[in-house]
Amino acid sequence: MKILNQYKKLALIAGVVMIFSGCAHEDQPGESQLDFTQPVQTELDKWITTNYLNPYNINARYKWNQNTVDNSRFLFPPTIDKVQPALEIVKQIWLESYATIGGADFVKKIAPREVVLVGGVNMNDNGTRTLGIAEGGQRITLFEVDYINKQNRAIVSEFIHTIQHEYVHILNQTKPFDEQAWGKITPSGYTATWHLEAESTSRELGFITSYARNNIVEDFAETASIILISTKAEYAAILAGIKSAKAKEDIKKKEAIVVKYFKDAFDMDFYALRDEAEKNTTIVISNK
Repeated sequence: MKILNQYKKLALIAGVVMIFSGCAHEDQPGESQLDFTQPVQTELDKWITTNYLNPYNINARYKWNQNTVDNSRFLFPPTIDKVQPALEIVKQIWLESYATIGGADFVKKIAPREVVLVGGVNMNDNGTRTLGIAEGGQRITLFEVDYINKQNRAIVSEFIHTIQHEYVHILNQTKPFDEQAWGKITPSGYTATWHLEAESTSRELGFITSYARNNIVEDFAETASIILISTKAEYAAILAGIKSAKAKEDIKKKEAIVVKYFKDAFDMDFYALRDEAEKNTTIVISNK
């Protein structure tokens, strides 16, 4: 009887072991469904690594990723043959200008870690176009890449205006400008309906563009970026076209705050930066 009971216990233990073994076997994962293979780098990818990632620690993304764009809008990736020309414009006029005047590591230390390129137009409900977006200082998205024409100075200037403007926001996030002093210059000219105002009207009120009337922060970024994308002659023509002496003086006061900000915050000569950007713009449009 004792022997029989022992056999029963052994059989029970063996059964339990088999059950646990079976469960353990069932819980083992099968072949992974994740794809760990590295994508093959194209010549464009290698160019981006050489010209953006290695020297500036910035990655340029042109392949479609729904997580980096507003999916409620009709947007699409850039045409492949437009990507490098767009990035060459950004590199020559923005990156190299700041590297020359601010120091080789300036943009590497203060810069978005990603530049995202989108092919089409990003239209807003009010009829305006969003040319670029700066997100938390970590990513700049540039739209209308498919419409780039390196031989057209006006198109190049409008395109580079976007990143010059957005980068000023990033600089302001790093070191703020004197908003109190700025706000005293044209305190009553700001409006949420800036897009309904003519450029000429806005300039007669002391604003470099109508978008500058959106708020103080946009006013600073517009003032700085318009000077950076304009030749000295173009900027002089803007001022010369303003009839109001007060409006002209107000824009000059804002310009002086921008110049002081770059010097005090980053020990950078803003006019030297402007001259370098002008020189590099000429290089871009003269290279066929």
